[in-house]
Amino acid sequence: MNNVLGKIKDTVIVSVQAMPSEPLYHEKCMAAMMKSVLNGGAGGLRVAGVRDIVNAKKITKLPVIGITKPNKIPANYKEIVYITPTIKDVLDVIHAGADIVALDGTQRVRPQNEKLKDLIRYIHINKKIAMADISTVEEGLLAEEAGADILSTTLAGYTMESVNSPQNEPDFPLLEELVKQSNLPVILEGRIWEPGQVNKAFGLGAHSVVIGSAITRPQLITKRFVFRDK
Repeated sequence: MNNVLGKIKDTVIVSVQAMPSEPLYHEKCMAAMMKSVLNGGAGGLRVAGVRDIVNAKKITKLPVIGITKPNKIPANYKEIVYITPTIKDVLDVIHAGADIVALDGTQRVRPQNEKLKDLIRYIHINKKIAMADISTVEEGLLAEEAGADILSTTLAGYTMESVNSPQNEPDFPLLEELVKQSNLPVILEGRIWEPGQVNKAFGLGAHSVVIGSAITRPQLITKRFVFRDK
């Protein structure tokens, strides 16, 4: 475990994901994107689904964070658990070879009423690292109590409990409080668009930074230029 955590410390991990409805979702496209960001210096990958986790492990020896998520994000996504929500999903990610299993670390009700601590227990039984995606300080501390090994700000601004999270920039206050109050490594993820924000995150004590859209979602990058303030 310490070896994996050491490998990702002070690195930028790149989230390489696409929805099935998007052009880049094709297997060869996703594999090419993974190779491209690794060539650019990514310290690890965060990928979704068995197919891409398996391919990521073929491409790199760097740590791979694996998740599952629906083929289409539901309209009520702020109210439900959809990132690696069940024990079955946890086992799918583990068997695909992920080094770190990321899962919703909030206190919201899960499918089949499964409990966060039980999902984490399965991760540990299989000698993998549990990364809790949370949206508030309280959720982070409760996830730590449940046995999580890493906290990530992934869900800040994307839950009903975090509606006051900044909408146009990373949730630096959340990162800062988690670093102060938790004993776990804390990863900043969400709404990172500028290199200066990465520097700020590390200055506040982030263990790592995960960037997705600003690097691997061409349609969102394009929109920032096309629909810029004029």
